[in-house]
Amino acid sequence: MIDSPVVRDNPERNQFEIDLGDGQFAYAKYNLLPGAIRFYHTVVPESHGGQGLGTALIKAGLAAARKRGLKVIPICPFFRAYLKKHPEEQDLVPPEHRNLIED
Repeated sequence: MIDSPVVRDNPERNQFEIDLGDGQFAYAKYNLLPGAIRFYHTVVPESHGGQGLGTALIKAGLAAARKRGLKVIPICPFFRAYLKKHPEEQDLVPPEHRNLIED
């Protein structure tokens, strides 16, 4: 169990990642676009599920986007679900992609 996971941006691999210390990583893959970042795939190894690692990756990704002035395109279902539940972060999603976080 990881108490407070350390999330780092690994631009060479286009992912935010958490080193799980056992040779495995949890990660959120992204593509950088002009003025935006598209999150398209998040993986938390099953053996590390239920520890909040996915949420930590999402929070770090959204915070980095906000800091860098990037809009967020949430293709990944984990990102979409998080954003649906957190309206305070929805301003990051451009109007033309709001359909991704609406029911």
